[in-house]
Amino acid sequence: MASIARIHKRHAYSREGHTYYPVLIVGAGESGVAMGCRLKEVLGSDQFRIFERQSGIGGTWWINRYPGAACDIPATLYSFSFCQKKDWSTLHPSGPELAQYLADVCAKYQIVDKIQFNTDVKELRWIEEDEEWEVILSHLVPGAGDLAQAERDRIASQDGHHAVYVKTEIVRAKVVVSGVGGLVEPKTNPKDIPGFDDFQGDIMHTARWNDQIDLRDRDVIMLGSGCSAAQVLPEIAKPEAGYLPAYEKWSPLLMTRVPGLSSVMRTGLFWMMEKTYFQLFAESAWSRRARPRSEKAFLDHMRALAPKKYHEILTPNYSLGCKRRIIDGTWYRALNAPNVELTTQPLTRVHANSVTIGPGSHYPPGKDEESVARDLPADVIIMANGFETNQWLHPLKVIGRAGKNLEEVWHERGGAQAYQGIAMDSFPNFFMIFGPNTATGHTSVIFATENAVNYSLKFIEPILRGEVSSYEVMESAERKWTTQVQNDLQKTVFRRGVCSSWYATDDGWNSSTYP
Repeated sequence: MASIARIHKRHAYSREGHTYYPVLIVGAGESGVAMGCRLKEVLGSDQFRIFERQSGIGGTWWINRYPGAACDIPATLYSFSFCQKKDWSTLHPSGPELAQYLADVCAKYQIVDKIQFNTDVKELRWIEEDEEWEVILSHLVPGAGDLAQAERDRIASQDGHHAVYVKTEIVRAKVVVSGVGGLVEPKTNPKDIPGFDDFQGDIMHTARWNDQIDLRDRDVIMLGSGCSAAQVLPEIAKPEAGYLPAYEKWSPLLMTRVPGLSSVMRTGLFWMMEKTYFQLFAESAWSRRARPRSEKAFLDHMRALAPKKYHEILTPNYSLGCKRRIIDGTWYRALNAPNVELTTQPLTRVHANSVTIGPGSHYPPGKDEESVARDLPADVIIMANGFETNQWLHPLKVIGRAGKNLEEVWHERGGAQAYQGIAMDSFPNFFMIFGPNTATGHTSVIFATENAVNYSLKFIEPILRGEVSSYEVMESAERKWTTQVQNDLQKTVFRRGVCSSWYATDDGWNSSTYP
């Protein structure tokens, strides 16, 4: 095998010595795992390394450990086609079960030893004369990578750089594959709300759950009403918990769980989900007839389970599908608990042992005059306010040909984008799995992941064989693709649904979903 296709040490006795990797994969979540497995199975190559910042396999399923964390897609579709799992414990398996599945896949394909944990890929820089990527790695203290970037920065500032970082290493790679997910960095505390620094209780984000914090007999404030909040609330709103107000800015639409679907054939379920897309998300005569019927079914479900006093604020003023739908197991029922209050009054101030909400309300509109400010006791604040979903590849810095910074290129062109959601001009031999505009909003991310992996392998194979040195998409092709994607998105509920969601930026650019 040519040296280009083998891991080896260059200039071993020189200070410029470095390790060379034919393929370097960023992240050991479902995308990175899929690429590693398929490199072995399809190309017969085990000459790659997966660098993972966190301390375990699973990506989002490793790090999201809040009570009730689970998949919102039927499990049959949340397993790889090349390694299907047929014994899921439930239709919507828990986070630990999903993380174990990904670990089992790695064990089956014998790639566990190809994963290096507690290693943060900080920067990629294309070296033109060598047609390779120079990669800066930051080796972390074990467990430090499981913390949010803001928390790592705080610890480094308070206790010293050595409390987080062990050393920096520079390596080289012929091909780099990004398996950086879309739900990586949790949103920080809202900067427009004063007082968080004065709070004397505990603050935690659902994505960095601290199970050492005891919620029993304590007053808990939870901000958010999205997928994470809908899963957390029923778990923590037990009789022994204290008063638990939950804040929502918009009313989510929640689906009822349908038992028995786990036995449905994978292919049949896939086409069922595709039918849902054309029925609810696409803009067509069919969807315009079908969507109102589906919306009525959702609202009937809500009204049957949620307290009547919340029906108005739980009734959305946007089209079904504009925001991420939520699988409802027990969230509506949890709102009946005597120690739970749902409000759309805005959080306006945080104090040492309380918070102020109001005056005014986020929703429904026209209710400002009926709402006055009030103070609520608070021992714990749970942030269920989502992720920095529009910071693609964050915090990875990518420098391509002629010193072009990928983030700056995206900014100049209006937003994150990539040909087929995978490749960008001026960034050769760089492939993104779960890149811009590859999420669907209606079906499994695994489908998009496998498509991207299979497409990328067609270009990686001749590179490893030494038949070509580099591949790069043409700028004209990338721009044409992106223009078509953004135009087509205008015809979907993602843009016509009249809502604010994490799918799009404030100026309307949607780099998340595929039309």
